[in-house]
Amino acid sequence: MTTLLYSHASCIEHNPGEFHPESPDRLRAVMSGLDNEEFEHLEHLEAPIIDVDSIKRVHQSEYVERILDNVPQEGEVHVRLDPDTAMSSASGEAARRAAGAIVNAVDQIVDGKAKNAFCAVRPPGHHAESSRAMGFCLFNSAAIGAFYARAKYGMERVAVIDFDVHHGNGTQHSFEMDPGLFYGSSHQFPAYPGTGSSDETGVDGNVVNVPLPPGAGSAEFRAAYNDSILPKLRRFDPEVLIISAGFDAHVDDPLAQLQVQTIDYSWVTEELLKAADECCDGHVISLLEGGYNLSALTASSQAHVRALMAA
Repeated sequence: MTTLLYSHASCIEHNPGEFHPESPDRLRAVMSGLDNEEFEHLEHLEAPIIDVDSIKRVHQSEYVERILDNVPQEGEVHVRLDPDTAMSSASGEAARRAAGAIVNAVDQIVDGKAKNAFCAVRPPGHHAESSRAMGFCLFNSAAIGAFYARAKYGMERVAVIDFDVHHGNGTQHSFEMDPGLFYGSSHQFPAYPGTGSSDETGVDGNVVNVPLPPGAGSAEFRAAYNDSILPKLRRFDPEVLIISAGFDAHVDDPLAQLQVQTIDYSWVTEELLKAADECCDGHVISLLEGGYNLSALTASSQAHVRALMAA
């Protein structure tokens, strides 16, 4: 069964400003890497615009309206939400399509039209809390997808696994008090945003954080999954698995100091797919989070999607 690939031009047009690390070139690099004969059997779909009510399952109504009302109307004007997070005229549509991609992927997978999907979208989302934009993120697409799966299809257990180098404080914020949601994260610590210690365990152990020290590499990264995240994911037994696929733990990435290799992204994807095969008939939806060295991002996202296609 084919792997779905979601994206949209507006996700490239979202521009937080000159010299910003979360640049449009990131998505260009990902899509260019997937535009060759090896990936010709991906089914390309346009990321649709999500309805605002679906966003409001995760984010406070006033916050959603404030974000959308403050998107610049035209030109190269930027609205800065915090020192790291800014919007251009395309940002509102891009954020709605990023979340719309994962919601549509849930529909396609539940309907049996695909087994898994990769959402090549931006802005990223895992730092966005219910009423706060931060860390380049506006709306938390992974959390929106999880809440949608529960509301639309009555799923009782939805999991998000996050291997971005930065802890997904926003996803944890949305999940930590709900035992029907599971959040597992490997990340550098100390690092932005300063959350994600191992003693943050949510309710009934539904949050699993494995902080890795600067300089940690393949062995520590793989141990985080083999020894902690994967066993607890299997015990949780989700009905669908969402992956926050950030590739900034790569040794060449400029925003952190882990030493993860491209092959580790193949490995972790394959291991997560094995767990999903056991728990939820292989139903996996992945979406792009971080990754700021363009060549490393291209190679890592190729490794990730290659594993999805082989499932």
